[in-house]
Amino acid sequence: MRRAVAQHRARVAMATAVAGVMLLAGCSSPAPLPVPTATPSASLGPVGDGVLRIGTLTPLRGDVSAIGPAMIAAVETAVRDVNAAGGVLGVPVETVHRPSGRDSDDTLEASFAELVEREVDVIVGPTSATLAERLAPLAAEAGILVIAPAALAPVSHSADAIAEGGAGDETEQTDAAGSLAAPTLVALLPDPSLQAVALVDDVVASGASSLAVLGSSDAASRALVDAVRAAATSADVRVTAVEQLDALSNPNRVAFSLAAAAPEGVIVATSGSLTESLRPVLVALAGRGITGEALRFAASSAVDHEGELPEGTLTGAMGLREGAAVDEDFTARLRQSDPFVRGTRLAPEAYDAVVLAALAATIAGADGGTRVAARLADVASEGIPCLSVGECLAVLDDGREIDYDGLSGPLTMDARGTLTAGAWSLVRYNEAGTPSVEGSIAAARP
Repeated sequence: MRRAVAQHRARVAMATAVAGVMLLAGCSSPAPLPVPTATPSASLGPVGDGVLRIGTLTPLRGDVSAIGPAMIAAVETAVRDVNAAGGVLGVPVETVHRPSGRDSDDTLEASFAELVEREVDVIVGPTSATLAERLAPLAAEAGILVIAPAALAPVSHSADAIAEGGAGDETEQTDAAGSLAAPTLVALLPDPSLQAVALVDDVVASGASSLAVLGSSDAASRALVDAVRAAATSADVRVTAVEQLDALSNPNRVAFSLAAAAPEGVIVATSGSLTESLRPVLVALAGRGITGEALRFAASSAVDHEGELPEGTLTGAMGLREGAAVDEDFTARLRQSDPFVRGTRLAPEAYDAVVLAALAATIAGADGGTRVAARLADVASEGIPCLSVGECLAVLDDGREIDYDGLSGPLTMDARGTLTAGAWSLVRYNEAGTPSVEGSIAAARP
């Protein structure tokens, strides 16, 4: 890392010296000096064109339409901060914003093509796991780094590896030399396998030694259910039943199956799209003695049920909520970019995505997407903790390594760009079925 930063400073000094000589030469313009072109590395890809361009793919319509403007405002806020600190490699960062569309349309592909035409190096977004899965091969082929400020599916760590306390899937891509290849798509919410650990830990903290699990057929839920089973095995908690919910499920049959072995806790990890199908199951579970205090909701299913369930059905139930909390100061800064921004969800993660990319490009001495991707772990791993762009650049100026801890919390990454620790807001349901934040819960990979 120190050599990359030193080389960058040497190039800047040389450029300044050449400019000074040309000024002293007066009106006689010498022939242009040849500029050596860096030879692209087969494993790292091209160095870029000298300008770090950040593209966004955000939702602007539908149920999550408030997320898009907040993310765009956060990206613009972060770019202002980076540019105020001198930009990247002495050049201001540029932005290009495009809609991500919905899972059911082809807006994503059209928007991505426009971002490629505008020569973006890094994309912030999308928020949908389905869209991220569609985007991944396109971005990899184009050499663009995608930083998605939301959890992606499926879980990247195998259930067996989690149960054994290992890092997970051993099928990662490697480069021609056999080294672990730089990631082309990373998420700034913790790996879902860590959410499974947090849920099981909370069940254990309640004194339970057995649990049942309710999931759904989508990839994210299946992966999370597998991770819950693995985490339960690791924690010596007995899994008594695993059920899958879909729109045609008989709620009484599902509830009977879950309650038959009298589990001391039930983890609900269904897709958010099945909320209407989930509600009668929750009522049926309550009728079989599994009350709110025995329930734990994954972030995908921890929604507001106010007015939709009989009073008291969920009293005392706990759930997780993704995304960092936003303070008044940051909210005010977002409104400098967009006075009409309504929500703040995923705004801290979008802000941190820009800062991570800018710092990684600085360390790499290049703005090409794959070059930036290769240095992400150097920005958020072992090093001197720093909380802002300016603070991190000052540490780099001293020739030391950095560990950026951003607005979304500690961002410790492994070589694959996966967060190895995470924290979630812990919510508790009241009698009306409304969740409110009560605290937080954290989990880390062994």
